[in-house]
Amino acid sequence: MQNDRLSLDEIVRGVDAKAADYTALSDRIWAMPELAFEEHRSVAEQITMLEREGFRITKNAGGMATAFVAEYGSGGPIVGILGEFDALPDLAQASGVTEHKPTAKGTPGHGCGHNLLGSGSALAAVALKDALESEGIAGTVRYYGCPAEESGSGKTFMARAGLFDDLDAAFCWHPAVVNEVQSMSSLACIQAYFRFTGRAAHAAIAPHVGRSALDAAELMNVGVNYMREHMPSDARVHYAITNSGGDAPNVVQAYAESLYLVRSPFLPDAQRLFERVKKIAEGAALMTETTVAVQITDATSNVLLNRALQEAMYENMKRLGGPGFDDKDYAFAEKLQKAAITPEDIVASVKPYDLSLKTKVLHDGVLSLPTREEVMMGSTDAGDVSWIVPTVQCHAACFAIGTPFHTWQLVTQGNLPAAHKGMVLAAKAMASTAADCLRNPDLIARAKAELKERTGGRAYVCPIPPEVTPDDLRAMAA
Repeated sequence: MQNDRLSLDEIVRGVDAKAADYTALSDRIWAMPELAFEEHRSVAEQITMLEREGFRITKNAGGMATAFVAEYGSGGPIVGILGEFDALPDLAQASGVTEHKPTAKGTPGHGCGHNLLGSGSALAAVALKDALESEGIAGTVRYYGCPAEESGSGKTFMARAGLFDDLDAAFCWHPAVVNEVQSMSSLACIQAYFRFTGRAAHAAIAPHVGRSALDAAELMNVGVNYMREHMPSDARVHYAITNSGGDAPNVVQAYAESLYLVRSPFLPDAQRLFERVKKIAEGAALMTETTVAVQITDATSNVLLNRALQEAMYENMKRLGGPGFDDKDYAFAEKLQKAAITPEDIVASVKPYDLSLKTKVLHDGVLSLPTREEVMMGSTDAGDVSWIVPTVQCHAACFAIGTPFHTWQLVTQGNLPAAHKGMVLAAKAMASTAADCLRNPDLIARAKAELKERTGGRAYVCPIPPEVTPDDLRAMAA
């Protein structure tokens, strides 16, 4: 136990020593938000920092220009820390204000805190590397620069390329409104375009000649809505009409396109539900004498939890305590809550954790590790990593309680001192738990045995079809 304590103290000192450099990195990335697969400047900033620390860099990982792997050390065990850095569209926002104040119309913003996520993970990797050097611990540390989490599933493509196959354990985190070890799995998801093609005609003179692709898209939506009554209650189906075929009502639309997202707690269930959605699309095409083409663009597996690593990370988080917010942090969070966060937002943000938190403005403790596993109603490409290697994730409070994600309210907090403090806490939690794995082969063995049990020995199968490439998704986004 004393050696473990020294290891944690060494990690804490290492993180604190370089925290200022990596919070500055996070702020630079916050100020240069880039969308999926286009994170070139953000990646360059991260690579520069990691090369300076002595990491070996492999660029174009998995065939993606904004994916890379930074590695230090040699031999086993091999531990990986996952980072992200992509932003969201149309969320440019001034910092530290309590009203919607776009800085540039129609430009991206870090509405999910990935500027913090990637920089905090890089800080954890560097602190762990420094501890390996100073304490003479054998092993290899990798930082994975993972693009396109928001739209594109960069980690899924990296998993398909085998980049995680030789890892012994993987660690990640996400900025949040609470401090905890993630104890919820996620929804597997499949996203696809449904493109209907018909025949154009004058809608008044010769409507009988036309075959409306827009009718087909609308009938598909009606069919899926009827299906909702007959699908599992924990599954989700969302859609957007991405091309209605034009703005002229006196034309029978020859083309229409919908984008569907199908989710379920277990990937095979999501795949079965997706096949039902496809049949509805085919039925809509038959009814309208149109044709339909389906193109999967995105897919992720559900997260497999790992209790062995969760318990190890929880012990470290308990000893670390909360982020240590000060009066200025609390004052701004309270001001933002009153001005731009609704009571419904607050309840929704804490309901999965502890409803008593609804009276607070910031969370400065550490939530207990639940004994019961539940499902988070969201999806992440970290799920694909978790099917290959034992994986654990923590959340660290960076934002006022009630802050809705993917909104300007989150962006405005993304480079404030409170966010930095949460990021530093996460770096300590990840690095210290990775150090436990490097010191304790039995922890890795237990984590791997648990993964084998949870998968039932089923090998990982990438949910993105082999013919779909990152270049395809980038072309569609353009």
